[in-house]
Parts: sequence; C-alpha cells; structure tokens
Amino acid sequence: MIELYYWPTPNGHKVTLFLEESGLPYTIKPVNIGKGEQFEPGFLAISPNNRMPAIVDTQPADGGEPLSVFESGAILQYLAEKSGRFMPADARGRYKVLEWLYWQVGGLGPMLGQNHHFNRYAPEKIPYAIDRYVNETRRLYGVLNKRLEGRAFIAGKDYSIADMAAYPWIVPYENQGMALEHFPHLKAWFEAIRARPATERAYALGEQIKGRFDLTTDEEARKVLFGQGAPR
Repeated sequence: MIELYYWPTPNGHKVTLFLEESGLPYTIKPVNIGKGEQFEPGFLAISPNNRMPAIVDTQPADGGEPLSVFESGAILQYLAEKSGRFMPADARGRYKVLEWLYWQVGGLGPMLGQNHHFNRYAPEKIPYAIDRYVNETRRLYGVLNKRLEGRAFIAGKDYSIADMAAYPWIVPYENQGMALEHFPHLKAWFEAIRARPATERAYALGEQIKGRFDLTTDEEARKVLFGQGAPR
C-alpha cells in the first residue's frame, strides 16, 4: 500500500517508526543519497526538493490514482490521518501534536543538522559556527526536557507523531555534544521510546540497507550532499 523512498537518516527513521507502529503494509525503496539517487528523474517526480523520505500511497482514501507525499512532517501527518492513529481526533489534542511536529521540522531537525555538519563534516572547523549550533542544540534540548516534565510523551500521555519526529534527532546526541544526564525528563522519554519493539524494528531495517557511507571520509558523498548538486 505504501511505497517508502528511504535512506537511514533521522528523517527517514521518522517514517519507518510510524509504519512499524501502525502495521500499515509498506515496501522500502532505498534512495542512496551518497550516490546522488535523490536527483534521478523518477524520484524528483515525487520529491521535487530532491530530499527523502517520500511516499507513494497506491491505495489512497479517495480511490483515485496513487498519491505521493514528500517532506517528513507532511508524511507523518498524512499517515496519521490515513490510519486514524498517533494523532488525537479532538481539535485541542490534534493541534498540540501539530505544534510540536512543526517545532521539530522547523527547529530541532535543522539546528541539530547544522550541529552535525559543522562539528563533524565541515572540512574547516569554524569555532563560531560550532559554538552557535551546539548552543542552540542545548537550548532545544532544554525546551524538550521542560516540555516532558510530568508527561510521558511530548503531546501528553499518548505516543504520537510528534514523538516519532523528534526521537531520531536525539539518537545521535553524543555527536551533538550533548549528555542526556543533563536532561532527565528527556532521557526518560528517550529510553522509553528506544525500548519500544517498533523502534527496534525500524532501526534494524535501517541497518539492513546496504551502501552506507561515512561522510567523514567519503569525499564523493560529501560533494553530492554538501554541494547540493547531482553527481556529474
């Protein structure tokens, strides 16, 4: 039913977390972003921003032609609405989940991504950039830690797409220069999600995808990803 165009990155993991939790049938179509497969015409037809993940729903609710969706936040919202799971039906609960989903998409992911780039992958270590993004990472961790005080999950007592969106970006916390011991509420939330069977399955799927690359050593992959152009 769902064709998932995927590579095992934080944004890719968001969608496999949902699919493994929901039980919706799906197939993975790997998009090796280190080899530039995200620039192939077939993929650009469904993801014009040349970014994965993207999905194609071959059996959309309207009974029409297959429906494609790109951008991880939109995909999570689409799948939640399709399945009727992991997002409350009432307006107040729904918008609480969406607030935190968009917080992740607009803040947590991009800022932590810049942290990774300047800390680990940039050929030149720029102290100002490193300090800026490490400090912003720490601030965002603090926001999430405060939000989780007295709550099992980000939007309240129930696991939701807001949690699925945020969790994969916290997984590489050590590479971001963070220690979870400094954020006890976040740490408890993180460990609870990590222990979920669906989380274990989702990350095991990522490990099965072949052709992984190391951006600290693979110069061709660095050119493709950081040059933001298709390989020539």
